[in-house]
This record gives sequence, C-alpha cells and structure tokens, in this order.
Amino acid sequence: MRGYFLKRLVLVFPTLFGISIISFAIIHLAPGDPTVSKFGEEQTNGIPGSIVAQTRALYGLDQPLSVQYVRWLRRMITFDFGESFRDHRPVIEKLKERIPVSIRLSGISLILAYLLSIPLGIFSATRRHTRIERGTTLLLFAIYSLPNFWVGTMAIIYLGRGGDFWNVFPVYGLSTSGSDTWPWWQQIHDQIWHLVLPVTCMTYYSLAVLSRYMRAGMLEAIGQDFIRTARAKGLSERLVVYRHALRNSLIPIVTLMADLLPALVGGSIVVETLFSIPGMGLLGYEAVFNRDYPVVMGIFTVSALLTLVGILISDFLYTLIDPRIIYDKRAAA
Repeated sequence: MRGYFLKRLVLVFPTLFGISIISFAIIHLAPGDPTVSKFGEEQTNGIPGSIVAQTRALYGLDQPLSVQYVRWLRRMITFDFGESFRDHRPVIEKLKERIPVSIRLSGISLILAYLLSIPLGIFSATRRHTRIERGTTLLLFAIYSLPNFWVGTMAIIYLGRGGDFWNVFPVYGLSTSGSDTWPWWQQIHDQIWHLVLPVTCMTYYSLAVLSRYMRAGMLEAIGQDFIRTARAKGLSERLVVYRHALRNSLIPIVTLMADLLPALVGGSIVVETLFSIPGMGLLGYEAVFNRDYPVVMGIFTVSALLTLVGILISDFLYTLIDPRIIYDKRAAA
C-alpha cells in the first residue's frame, strides 16, 4: 500500500501540470482584456494607443501565451503567483489573507455537515418506510431544492439585524468593528454569532446530499450477507448497525471528500457576497470580473492541489474503513 500511495503522490505533479495548462489557456482565451477592465471601456477608447500598449507590456500580455505560461510556471514552482493586475499586490499575500477566512467558514460548515449527515442517514435507513422517515426524506429534498442565495436573502430579511422582522443575527463580516478590545470570551461569542447565518447557508445543501448518500450506503450494507450472518448469531441490532454496517456505508461519503475539500479554499461566492465576508469566494469573483489573471490562476492552482490531496485522503480512508480494500497487487495475490 505504501508503494501505491507513493506512486499516486508522484502523479500529483504531472496532473497539476496538465491542469495548469488547461486553466491558463481557458483564462487567457476567454473574451475580455485586463487593460480594458483597468481603465474602463469608455476611457480606453480615449487613451492613446501607446499608453494601452505600455500597460499591456507592463502586465506581460504583449508576449505569446507560451512565453507567459512558462514565466508563470517558473514562479508557481516557488509559490510565487506574481502580482495582481488590479492593485499590484503579490497574489500570495492576498491568498494568505483570504484563505484563513474561507477555512474558518467552510471548515465549520463541512464538519457540521458530516457530523449531522451520518446519524441522519443511519436513522433514515434503519427507520425505512416509517412516517418519520418519509417526513425526513421529504424535508431533506425540500432543503436540497432551495438555492442558497434565496435562503441567505430570507435569513437576512427575517433574522438579520437591520431587517424587517427579528433583529437577531449580524449580517456583515465575521466580527463586530472594534471587537479587538473586548475580552476574549466576548470576542468568541461575537464571532460565533456572526457565523450562524453564513454557516447555516453553506451547510444545509451539503447536509442534504451527504445524508442521502449515507442512507443509500447504509441500506446497501444492511442488505449484505454478512449482516444477515451477524443477526443470525444473535447480535443486537444496535451492534449490527454501528459495528458492522456503519463502516461499509461510509465509503460513498468518503468519496465525496475529494470534491468537498476544495470548498475549504473556494468557499461560497454567493454567501460571502451576501454577508460581506472577505473570503476566497469573493476574491475569485472579483478576480474573474476584473480579468485579474494572476489571482485567478493562483486560486485555480490551490483548488486543484486540494482536489488531488482530497483524492489521496479518500484512498487512505478507504483502507481504514474497509480492510478488504487492497491497493498493492502483490499483497492481494
């Protein structure tokens, strides 16, 4: 198994290289020009062509795409993603500022989704065809169908401070202005209170999806022969479910980790915009809107790396959940 993971780890680099080529080509071949975004289309028409050419030369946009990519790749190897076209700040500094915010927001959301979906999926599978299970399934499908921008807007209107109804939760940022001077327990309480609405808006969708996968995995595991054998031996239903069926039913939701892990950095554009949270989602939206190529490529690279790491983590967790999974052909023989 160690040899398998070493091979997969080595394959991360050529895979990341291929992803970078495709991402770089798509971004630079898309319609739009950073120069026009910087000056504005109307202002660009009134600026001499020499100024526009100098600006493009400053950004390196006057060179062929192959030359631009090689120059960017050399920097990327040392995690130097260049400077932003918008404010000439190093991209790595922007990422360092935004990544902790998105990790705090999306990390809490991801942990809550898994902690709630696993027992909910077990409950739905073991109470199959009951009224409460049908009601839970209907509720989860209804939650799944709700768009997060609508849920966030309704939360701000009905529960947010400054809304038209209950003045309960703050709806701006992750902390109150001037809270740095407060005692530590008040700062923690203030930050938790700011996180309630955005975390809820980011959690309910993942909760609905993961719980359905957990239910399907549990139903499949319960129908296996080894479960019937365990019941025939006289084991209690609780022991059969939580000791024998649970581990095998975790495989589907572990597989989803490869897709959910990049969300720790990518965050949610809609939620971060609605609640004015300066995270990676909002940074990516602004970068795409302003044709800020270095920032976009930096976000793409980090997200691609996290996706590959998520796949490796999923493969490793498979062996912990189900010892029957063997990656080494010699060990299998």
